[in-house]
Amino acid sequence: MLKFIIKTLRGIGNLEQEKRKSFVDNIWEALASVKLAIIIFALISLTSIVGTILEQRADPARNLQILAKLFGETLAPSMFNFFDTLGFMDMYHSWWFTGLLVIFSVNLVICSLDRLPRIWRLVKEPIEPLPEERLKKFAITREIMLKAKPDKVKSAVAEAIKSTRFRFQEVGEEKGFQLLAQKGNYTRLGVYLTHFSILFILVGVIIGVRFGFSGFLNLPEGAVSNAIISNTDKEIPLGFDIRCDNFDVEFYDMSDMPREYRSWLTIMKDGREVLKKDIAVNDPLTYEGITFYQASYGLIPNGMNRGIFIFNVVSKDGKSTTLNLRFGDTFQIPGTNLSGKIVDFSPALRIDEHGHSSTYANMMNNPAVYIDFSESGKQTASAWILKRHPETWQLPDGNRIEFLDLWGVEYTGLQVRRDPGVWVVYLGCITMSIGLFIAFFMSHRKMWVKITEDKSNSKILIAATTNKNRAAFERKIDKIISVLIKKMEGVK
Repeated sequence: MLKFIIKTLRGIGNLEQEKRKSFVDNIWEALASVKLAIIIFALISLTSIVGTILEQRADPARNLQILAKLFGETLAPSMFNFFDTLGFMDMYHSWWFTGLLVIFSVNLVICSLDRLPRIWRLVKEPIEPLPEERLKKFAITREIMLKAKPDKVKSAVAEAIKSTRFRFQEVGEEKGFQLLAQKGNYTRLGVYLTHFSILFILVGVIIGVRFGFSGFLNLPEGAVSNAIISNTDKEIPLGFDIRCDNFDVEFYDMSDMPREYRSWLTIMKDGREVLKKDIAVNDPLTYEGITFYQASYGLIPNGMNRGIFIFNVVSKDGKSTTLNLRFGDTFQIPGTNLSGKIVDFSPALRIDEHGHSSTYANMMNNPAVYIDFSESGKQTASAWILKRHPETWQLPDGNRIEFLDLWGVEYTGLQVRRDPGVWVVYLGCITMSIGLFIAFFMSHRKMWVKITEDKSNSKILIAATTNKNRAAFERKIDKIISVLIKKMEGVK
């Protein structure tokens, strides 16, 4: 009966303590919960999977096509409306995704602060001498006997410990000595470095999402622009002008597979050129925090009216000249009465086995120009001159027309991005690498070496503890013993 009364009184006391907890304490406990961290992290991961499958800020037709493959044609419109209502079509700019990141960050900070005092005590706790009974209970223990007095053994033990780069302190005892050493006590904070690196990355992402932008710019050769179109179809001013000086595509051998496409760009500000750079895939241009990536290319609609044909014309006696011509222009071959006129063009010419020509693509895969030749006003011949086939440049009469380029009919497709938080993300990644290295490969190690006299001999008891990588520490202690035995050889 008495036990029952005591338990009841204790229960009432606990209830009173629970009631006395403030609202702030309850909130703190909830935010310090590891379960909350797991739930929030799972929600971020699952929603990110959906945001990866659905194209962000894309044309609705593209996501309808994706959903039709996943749920069928009938359910696709309903699923699109469902995901669109929840904000999954622009998930990374939605309030709820930002909210999840904020809650995760707060949880991470509070979890860290809640556990920091205990870890800090372990970091700052000085190593103290311990009795032999406690030392023998440690997980790592070694015991050896040496034929020498403790005062002679002590210096050898000290040198052996120094060989492993441990600093030690000496404590005198009634029948001997204790040497105490610890290393890596601050490595326990490596996990906190990793935690706060995640915060750096999250802050950098939020800064990039809120204060940066992403868009595109289709810039024709020779054209200038001072704005781009964002992924939400809004015009964003750049604060400077960008011009495409030239664009070129290289193909693999004679195939239609692009090997590299490159743009020559010029940045202009206040009426003067401030930067020139040719860019390719994975080699962008950055100016004032805005980066231009080579993303695509194509032909300008009705671009033939503004295009300039660039030829190098060489007569059979070696006279040459470079010509810049437009569609329909007539030119003269130097030193001859022979003239040519541009009458047709194909961006991708195919000639079949019967000699019939056709255009097979609306890209500059195999550009060709058709020229009528005449002498003294009388037409003499006609021929297709292909840019990628130099064998077509040579005319039967010995003259040569080199088709170098058709400038001004293509545009370069630029992906444009401004991310002011990218350096914060980089800092977070570097900090995380350091924190993970400390957390996984470094440890807090403590070691006690007790030297006691035993019938004119010295008994050496080594006890040690570590918070991780025990096997490596045991090898270190075995090395200390090996060095010690070698130093004691011949010492009496």
